[in-house]
Amino acid sequence: MGLYVIAFIAFALDLARRSARATIPGAVKSAASRRAAPAEDLVFVEAGAVQSETVAAVGGSGQATATAVAPAATAGGGRGGTGPVARITSRLEEDTHNGRAKSTSLRVAMALTIVAWVLHLCADVLRGLAAGRVPWANMWEFSMTATLIIVGIFLVANLWSDLRYLGTFVLGFVCLVLMLATTVYYVPVVPLPPALQSYWLVIHILVAMLGTAFFALSFGLSVAQLLQVRREHRVQQELPTNLRFLGTLPGSVTLENLAYRVTIVGFICWTFTLIAGAIWAEKAWGAYWTWDTKEVWTFIVWVIYAGYIHARATRGWRGTRSSWLAIIGFSAVMFNFGIVNVFFHGLHSYSGLS
Repeated sequence: MGLYVIAFIAFALDLARRSARATIPGAVKSAASRRAAPAEDLVFVEAGAVQSETVAAVGGSGQATATAVAPAATAGGGRGGTGPVARITSRLEEDTHNGRAKSTSLRVAMALTIVAWVLHLCADVLRGLAAGRVPWANMWEFSMTATLIIVGIFLVANLWSDLRYLGTFVLGFVCLVLMLATTVYYVPVVPLPPALQSYWLVIHILVAMLGTAFFALSFGLSVAQLLQVRREHRVQQELPTNLRFLGTLPGSVTLENLAYRVTIVGFICWTFTLIAGAIWAEKAWGAYWTWDTKEVWTFIVWVIYAGYIHARATRGWRGTRSSWLAIIGFSAVMFNFGIVNVFFHGLHSYSGLS
């Protein structure tokens, strides 16, 4: 957990490094944005550098000269232009879009995350060996294993698409859950209740944790999308923007598409969780559905995400409406985990808390 905290700080420092490039709604779009097609992915050029180099290039002084030269330099194009603004933009593009791996804080953050995940995995395996079973039979064990899977999926997802900008969210969320689990949910190893002594414990809970992990990534992407939409609106209105690191992130359309794809994977896992839970309930209690609070909330989560996918695919719900649905869905997942498991008693009262 200590390594996760240090990695979280390193990810936050990387965001601060991005924001440190005092930026203005820039004159040009990046070549990466033009290749990716979304119009929102604008390059933001450092104000001081643009003004000073532009003025130096024309031999003049003052804000008016810099402003007058900028459009002409912009018209020269991104890579093909020869003006000073184009040259500055090209260098910033290379650093911002193609050279993010050169960030020391980002490399340190990823390295620490991998090391912490390996130690996390060892701790989880040792808990399972001590218990003589899979380590997810109560709230403490579920928290430890679920956060392990969330970080693991985050690391694997970076092999498919660069999602390192979510590191601050992922590590922050994991640290909070582990802190809560350590202080509130911890219980020693105890024998399994008879109803849990089934192979369905492995299948049902493991797939539920996978679904939760994908929903967590979708939540982070949806929050980033909402922030990016707000930034893009302010850019269009030529208003000053906050959270300037958003200028180095993908556009809102790209973030929305990523969130949608991740949500579909999570929804498939959650659907299987619901089906497997019903089969297990019939074997354990003699009924597929008993209207237990845990069952009802699991179904509510499924309905929310089903509505999200259906509305986006058939009703054209895009932009902020889809992101809010994804956020509401993950909030329901966390309510199911942190509230229903602890404060509602029923057939699924296996939190391990007395």
